[in-house]
Amino acid sequence: MHLIPFHITTVALILFGKFQSIAVPCVQITYDTILDYIQWQKKQGTINDISINTNLRGVRAFFYYAMEKGYLPKFKIRLIRAVKPIKPVYTNEELEKMLKKPDLKTCNFKEYRTWVIINYALATGNRLETIQQLKIQDISFDGNEIALLKTKNKRQYYIPLSRDLSQILAEYLTFRKGDKEDILFCNAYGTPLKKRTIQEDIQQYNIKRGVEKTSIHIIRHTFAKIWIRNGGDIFALQEILGHSSLEMVKEYLALFGDDLKEGFNSRNPLDSFNRKRKQKGNQIRMRT
Repeated sequence: MHLIPFHITTVALILFGKFQSIAVPCVQITYDTILDYIQWQKKQGTINDISINTNLRGVRAFFYYAMEKGYLPKFKIRLIRAVKPIKPVYTNEELEKMLKKPDLKTCNFKEYRTWVIINYALATGNRLETIQQLKIQDISFDGNEIALLKTKNKRQYYIPLSRDLSQILAEYLTFRKGDKEDILFCNAYGTPLKKRTIQEDIQQYNIKRGVEKTSIHIIRHTFAKIWIRNGGDIFALQEILGHSSLEMVKEYLALFGDDLKEGFNSRNPLDSFNRKRKQKGNQIRMRT
């Protein structure tokens, strides 16, 4: 059995972080080593099950490669059963407070811009990183679409621009001005915003209005919930949210599935057909 070559050991140390501090012969790396690695992460107290599985996938891909090359004895690396926390969402009452438009005669640009960002997030479900890097030219008012060029999975794609959001952004740009290559959401001096700044601005904005939850990501979850509640197509939801698979959408369905019951009769094919038939007045009478 070979010793792990230096470059492979280096990669292993990066994957293991501070857990594995010295190089060891590959014959000493077993599934028990992986179990110790899992327990070490749990003891840190700051790593949740989902993050542990993310780390395990990286470790697993690397060690499976090492097994194929004969540097490591073969064994299976299994993910742990992750307990997924319930995703918080904004209530209708909280959304009412957040979406109430500031008085343009008295508010400053920061408050107004934050209101626009919240409207944008609720209309698109975009991640914070995507919102932060949007440029004015990414908004097509003529084509009614938004070009998402900076995304988490590096995939560029388009999403529809809703009528209400189009009006809000058109008004915003009369104040923001700028060239088409400029960042869409900037500070009062036209400088691009940092992610932390957007987070802090939303926190201050929400707390001022009596809303304790303060997160773009919660708006993203809220977008998914309302989409599902309104009977939206899950494949379209996957595309708009930019997920590479349906797994995350399935999580939303599991969490918000009860909302599908709302308005079920109006969407159900039998009920909707009968309702239309009754509206025509073609009622069949039985002889008595």
